Amino acid sequence: MENTVTQDKESVFSATGRRKTAVARVRLVPGTGAWKVNRRGVNDYFCSEALVKYVEQPLQITHTREKYDISAKVSGGGVAGQAGALRHGLARALALADGSFREVLKNSGCLTRDSRMKERKKTGQPGARKRFQFSKR
Repeated sequence: MENTVTQDKESVFSATGRRKTAVARVRLVPGTGAWKVNRRGVNDYFCSEALVKYVEQPLQITHTREKYDISAKVSGGGVAGQAGALRHGLARALALADGSFREVLKNSGCLTRDSRMKERKKTGQPGARKRFQFSKR
């Protein structure tokens, strides 16, 4: 896993979050609460207010909204999957930053990886579950 803590003049906490086929690499640096997602603001990247609130949930739970600068690189999947991956990575980075946050984040479900994936298409079928029409004669 890519969870690392490096000690220079300031602490940088890095973590990886995943959901469906989306992957988010998150970096937390002590700062003023600035957000960058793929070099854009969080409100610019996630156009829906509900997704922004979903991504910010770990920060709201731990009361660290203005404590860290967050930069994330998100790839794969769709917008909702990327939001879930970013939330997961953010929660993991916060748990690295302060061990006391781990239990609170775990109880709220932020540290749980949503492992639901698209089911693969089977050979000889039109889809994952759909079958061709059965004909007795």
